Amino acid sequence: MEKVKSAVDLIGQISGLKATFDSSSNKDQNALLLEELKSSVQALRELITPMERVDLARHPERPNIEMIQKALFKDFIELHGDRQFGDDPAIYAGVGTFMQRSFMLIGHHKGVNPQDRVARNFGMPRPEGYRKALRLAQLAERFSLPILFVIDTPGAHSDLESEQRGQGMAIAKNIYQFSAIRTPMLALILGEGSSGGALAIGVADRVLMLENSIYSVISPESCASILWRCSSKKALAAWNLQLDAPFLLKNGIVHEVITEPYGSAHLDPEGTIRGIEKAVQTHFNQLFTLSLEDLMQQRYTFFRQMGEVDDCLS
Repeated sequence: MEKVKSAVDLIGQISGLKATFDSSSNKDQNALLLEELKSSVQALRELITPMERVDLARHPERPNIEMIQKALFKDFIELHGDRQFGDDPAIYAGVGTFMQRSFMLIGHHKGVNPQDRVARNFGMPRPEGYRKALRLAQLAERFSLPILFVIDTPGAHSDLESEQRGQGMAIAKNIYQFSAIRTPMLALILGEGSSGGALAIGVADRVLMLENSIYSVISPESCASILWRCSSKKALAAWNLQLDAPFLLKNGIVHEVITEPYGSAHLDPEGTIRGIEKAVQTHFNQLFTLSLEDLMQQRYTFFRQMGEVDDCLS
């Protein structure tokens, strides 16, 4: 393996090796390429920094909620509106068949092309988006539908109109109300999980993360601007925020980290979705064995224990 200086170099090297591997029909060459791929991916996982994980979490070619819906859900019907103000395209939601039963899918959608990203506000919901999420979660509870939340947002939208329409209250109400929803729920952090925008749909019985996703109360850039009055210190902020999946798993903030093929989801979105499907099915099958009382007690215990971690900076 050639000498590399950063995870960015390794990603490029892995991408090139993968393309050659996919196009080659020579068995001997493929064996060598496979070993080279494995070595490069291992080196990536050892070398990558928290800020580089942030960059990978934001990669535009990572899987999104609509890709998951099309791959995993049958007979999907998208649902709209909060019944108070309007619909928010930044929250993508609906009912479909998964694991041979009806499911509710709710999550952030950043968009799939420039026009769609603008229409969906780059996955930053307004208050009506979070009210929509709560309305559909309560609908799922009424009909005993399990809920899959998909988190991928830079944060809730914070313009003046959103604040005037009660952004903070919408987020707080979701966190409060979701904790009492009496149906199995799983939250999957797909890419960015930043600020209250992520927490507003992050209360669930299981919380899973992709390998290069992030989960934090604030973005590295915003943190650096507040602490050092300089966003250029974002790498230092990312390091101290401890927002990456390995740290969060170690300290009991999430239940499982899902490995990304070739070290990055954007190199193999379909393979990533297959890994997501396997992990989600495993955890839901565990949840389905619990009584509602045990389900609620486990949820309460999981979120209460987060405050008991006293070595989180180790």
